[in-house]
Amino acid sequence: MRYIRRALTAHTRRIVPCLGTAQTLAWASSYYLPAIVAAPLAAALGVGVPTVFAAFSLALVVSALVGPLAGGAIDRWGGRPVLMATNLLFAAGLGLLGAAQGPAGLFIAWALLGVGMGAGLYEAAFAAIVRLQGAHSRNAITGITLIAGFASTVGWPLTAWLTSRYGWREACFAWAGLHLVLGLPLNALLPPTLPATLPASPPSAAAPASPAGPHPQPAQQPVRSAVLLAFVFAATWFISTAMAAHLPRLLQAQGASLAAAVAVGALVGPAQVAARLLEFGLLRHVHPLFSARLAAALHPAGVAVLALFGAPAAPVFGVLHGMGNGILTIAKGTLPLVLYGTQGYGQRQGLLMVPARLAQAAAPWLFGLAIDAWGGGALLLSASLGLGAFAALLGLRAPEGPGSR
Repeated sequence: MRYIRRALTAHTRRIVPCLGTAQTLAWASSYYLPAIVAAPLAAALGVGVPTVFAAFSLALVVSALVGPLAGGAIDRWGGRPVLMATNLLFAAGLGLLGAAQGPAGLFIAWALLGVGMGAGLYEAAFAAIVRLQGAHSRNAITGITLIAGFASTVGWPLTAWLTSRYGWREACFAWAGLHLVLGLPLNALLPPTLPATLPASPPSAAAPASPAGPHPQPAQQPVRSAVLLAFVFAATWFISTAMAAHLPRLLQAQGASLAAAVAVGALVGPAQVAARLLEFGLLRHVHPLFSARLAAALHPAGVAVLALFGAPAAPVFGVLHGMGNGILTIAKGTLPLVLYGTQGYGQRQGLLMVPARLAQAAAPWLFGLAIDAWGGGALLLSASLGLGAFAALLGLRAPEGPGSR
């Protein structure tokens, strides 16, 4: 941790803990909520568990549509007012979810939560950092993901405890309250405007270059690069969401016991954090394209190890998948920055992430069908998508300049 503090500027050291903690709360109370409350919620409302996840998928579709608008708002007004507004949206959505009496209330609540997710998860936090720190935001983006990487570690046990002790409705109300008493004040601590000393454009030749080198403006990158990058984000988010939803079942289809499959699933989170520490240390000295290519190759490599050695190699697969996912989360913030620069970063990132959000919404259902049809062979689908993302990243070129690799 001392090394991390040295790598961050004094200004960044004040921002990263606030945004990282607020992001932990946002992820824990939205993305990671259905896994715990879906079954008791479905029973109370008289619907099937798939209906609950259909409402969650609606939230992901809504978030895809909201993302570009939220990014544009952050470009214009900064992250502070937008992120503060999302705490109110999350609180309202969670309150409606806790008060839901039937399918209509369920879907309305998740639609509202989808607005909060589209404007209040990683993409918005990254845009807020870029609005404040300009082209030198890579370390701060990594720092945020290091903290928020524990969202499931905090969220799942806390939601489970609240649900078992008080009930799923009370768990939703508790998360809503935390957005008001914790998340809102944390986001309010962000500086309200871009510091005058930090230009919105990339550093000039006379300015100190970041480890990744200078960041060109959008006009210097063809539309083809945006298509490739959008595909990379969509493919990797599909893989990440599919594994989050089906990893134990998938490993059992490969011959692992339930206990072993659950143990492997528990390795994914620590592997993500370890990879982000690696990004903060060694990999921050290379271009983000290099680290993204390495990360995209890790899931297919894990599938190859599992195919060659079978169930005993499942822990290796879990670690490789987790490490790749951990670095790719950072790449979703850093690649648009180094390829396109800071001007219009928030809106552009929101547009790039639309296919990813839609892929994320479809992943649990589509990958579940693949497992039903092919069993463990469904990993060929995820490995192919990972290789496709790797090939697309090879097709992207780093901007010319010192520090490009």
